[in-house]
Order: sequence, then C-alpha cells, then structure tokens
Amino acid sequence: MRHIPRREFIAAGVAGGTYALLARTIPMIRAAEVGKTTDNDKLNVLFIAVDDLRPELGCYGAPVIQTPNTDAIARRGTVFNRAYCQQAVCSPSRTSLLLGLRPDTTKVYDLQTHFRLHLPDVVTLPQYFKQHGYHTQGFSKIYHGGLNDPESWSVPHWTPKASGYAKPETLAAMAEMRKKLQAEGALKPRGEAVKDPKTGLVLKRPRPGKRVRGPSWEDPDVPDNALPDGQAADAAVECLREIKDKPFFLAVGFLKPHLPFVAPKKYFDLYPPNELSLADNPFPPTDCPQIALINFGELRNYIDINKTGPVPDDKALELIRGYFAATSYTDAQIGRVVDELDRLGLRDKTVIVLWGDHGWQLGEHGLWCKHTNFEIAARSPLIFSAPGQRHPGATTDALAEFVDIYPTLCDLCGIPVPDGLEGTSLAPVMEDPERPWKPAAFSQYPRGKNMGYSMRTDRYRYTEWGEPGKEPVGVELYDHEKDPDENVNIALRPENKELVKKLSGMLHAGWRGALPPGR
Repeated sequence: MRHIPRREFIAAGVAGGTYALLARTIPMIRAAEVGKTTDNDKLNVLFIAVDDLRPELGCYGAPVIQTPNTDAIARRGTVFNRAYCQQAVCSPSRTSLLLGLRPDTTKVYDLQTHFRLHLPDVVTLPQYFKQHGYHTQGFSKIYHGGLNDPESWSVPHWTPKASGYAKPETLAAMAEMRKKLQAEGALKPRGEAVKDPKTGLVLKRPRPGKRVRGPSWEDPDVPDNALPDGQAADAAVECLREIKDKPFFLAVGFLKPHLPFVAPKKYFDLYPPNELSLADNPFPPTDCPQIALINFGELRNYIDINKTGPVPDDKALELIRGYFAATSYTDAQIGRVVDELDRLGLRDKTVIVLWGDHGWQLGEHGLWCKHTNFEIAARSPLIFSAPGQRHPGATTDALAEFVDIYPTLCDLCGIPVPDGLEGTSLAPVMEDPERPWKPAAFSQYPRGKNMGYSMRTDRYRYTEWGEPGKEPVGVELYDHEKDPDENVNIALRPENKELVKKLSGMLHAGWRGALPPGR
C-alpha cells in the first residue's frame, strides 16, 4: 500500500489523495479502485469510545456484567483479547490512540497538556478522514474534557448538558457545597491557561481548584436520557439520520463507567448485592516495589470514600455494583446507536470500532482506578467489525496496542496509511486471527521524575521504573502462565537473572524492535 511521507503527514496533511488497492492484502474488505473512488464506495466509520472500561464483558468470557449490545458487535467482528493502552489515564491514552503516536512522542503524560503544544501540525485520525472526503463529527468524550481539537471535526464537537447526578438531594447538597467553596475562592484554577496566539486553542490547561464532588455512585429512577450518556446516544442517533447519505466518521464517546458510577436504577437492579463478590487478590503483589502502587486519590475525592486506608468491604461491594450498573447503562446506549445504523441500512457499509481508553482496578491488589502499569489497568476492550470480514465472531490473542487503531481504520476503509505512525494495522489479524504477530505490547506511566516502562509479551509482563539513563529504582516481572493475576513479582529471584536481562533488552529496544513478522 502507498504510504504518505512523514513530513507531509505532520505538516498540512494530505488533501484529497488516492485510495490503496487492498484486494491483494485484505480480500475480506471491499476496496475501491485507485482513482475511481466515489462517495458510495467509501466505508463509513462508527468510532465508539468508552471511559474506564475493563474487558469484563460477555464477549471476553466474563458473563457477570450484562453487555448484550457490545457482545452483538463482537459476534459480527473480531475481539482483540489482549489489547493494551499506551498509558492508563484518559488524556494520554486518547491522545496516543487518536494520533497513532506513543506518549514519548506526543509528550502528553497528564490531563492538562494539549498535544498541539508539542505537535502543532499533527494530523489526527478523524482529521485525516476529513481530508479524505469524510464528514467527521464528535459526540461527548473523545478527547479529554477541555482539550478538544477543532481541526478534527467537520462541525463543532457536541457536549452533553445533563448533570452527572440526578437525585434532587444530591444536586441540592452539591449546590450548597459549590456556594461555600465559591465564597472561599477555592474553585479558582491554579494558574493561567496557555493558549495558541493564532487560534485561541487552549494548549495547557491550568490545574483545577477544588472540585465539587458528590457520592461515588447513585441510582436515580430516571430515563436513560436524563443523564449525559443517554443524551449522547440521542444526539448520535439524530446525527446518523442527518448524515446517512454522505461518507462519515462518527465518533461517539460514553462517559460511564467512569466515576461517579451513576446510572438509572433499572441497571442497578440487574445486580443484586448478595450476588456480588470482592476481588480475589486485595493485596499488593509479593515483592512489589512501592513505586508501582497508588493511593487512588481519584476515588478518595468522593464524599463517601475514606481518605486513608483500604476501602471497607461493604463500600467496595457498593462500588463494584455501581461499576457493573454503569457499564450496562453504557452498553444500552451503544445498542441504541448501532440499532439506528441497522435501521438506516448502513451497517453493511460501516466499520465499527469499540474501545475502552484503559482498564480499571476494582480492588485488585488493594487498588482502585487506573494510573498503574498492572495488566488490569493497561488492558482494555478492543473490537473491530468490518463489512465482509472473513471470520465474524472470532477472538484473537494477538497482542494489540491502541496506536494500532489509526492504521487499521485506514486499511479497512481503503485510505493510504500515513508514514510516521507508531502502530501497525491489525487488518491482517482480522484476516487470520491465528497468524504470528507482535512479540510485545508497550505501556508506560510516570511517577514524578521517574517513568515506568512496561512490556507485555505472550507470557510475561515486565516493568522498569526509573529516570532515563539511570539504573532502575524498581523492577517487576510477572509470569502470566503461572500467575495471571500478577500476585508475585519474580524479578529479583536469582534463577530469573537471565530472563530479566533478555526482557530488559526487549523493553529498551522498544516497539520498533517488536514489529510483527514481515513488517
């Protein structure tokens, strides 16, 4: 396939362009002839982003959480069983995915920095589709809140207006708290925003002041569209009706199951409290370096969570139930959007990709939230469904990374894959789910001046913590064949010295040293 030189990609991008003839390499996908593509030949894209989603879904072999609509997409698609984000927190993960570049290239490691601060002319995934004749439109959380990218969209990005809570008593209590904090001046941001002098785009957000938080979960007896994700589904459905006759890249983001775990009561009713159980491993891994662990401050911000110490068992069960309910609520909204795609007769010309931006810890290792390099935080669902694919309903164990989504969508839609991306198209895996693939997938997470670089191979997760160019201050090695829950760090055991040396070499060789065979 033809590649776009990096200098063109990073600069103004490609206006127009031709389409790769994929019939030789991806016969499952209908491809247009070079130079003869019309709007009717183009495959649409429905790009579904879910916040904080664990791969604890029916299609991943986990039957407890009820996700029939996601499972239905999987039955017509390919489930990537081992897909990993590049950093387990919202903005760095989403930035990496939407640019096809890793955090050390984007320089986005936090929730304040816009990628255009360091890469002002980079072409995002939706922007690239826009340049190839697509109508691109975004709903709710695609980029991290406050860091939207206008260049990505054909029309202004849409944001829901509903409150994150719905019970009158919660809203009243929060209003009182907001009034008090405003009087104290505690809500004011710390510092000033850095803006692009030409466009006014916020390139660096100030750190927020104190935030008004309610409880960690709530079960209001309200309709789905009384809450933001229901409104997002409404808006996406209406948009599909309006754009059905043009090629589109429709990005629909869902906020749940991100904290707080708020969903209509009927979704909580799916999970009787007496049928839930706590994590099997509520303790740190044996011999785990302290730098690998967190105090889950994100959760502790909520008014019903203790500020120090472990979360009590009764509260942990409430949180687990809330997470499950919020996941089922989002699944129902996904179903509404996909049902409309079917009703409009668009399913057979639309590629669907569904992804969670990272995993989420529900008490495993005594931890909550994300912000680690453990498997439970770095692994998240990734499902592709493409018209005409040869193996609908397949599950593959091929190692996949979220930087792979950009080139995969280009391949599936017959658009030239630009040079300079730091991922690899997964279309060949959809063609042959058992084929040999990447020997490793890479994630990372910063801790102050130290960076934790983590690598998942077929059997092991290996992580080094430290400053670049210096000896690591912490090393982790987990054998997933014998210890799939990562409960015992075996990095310091003498018998593993040569194994650690080998894995360290792979880690430092990085993703360029772990390309699939023949790539």
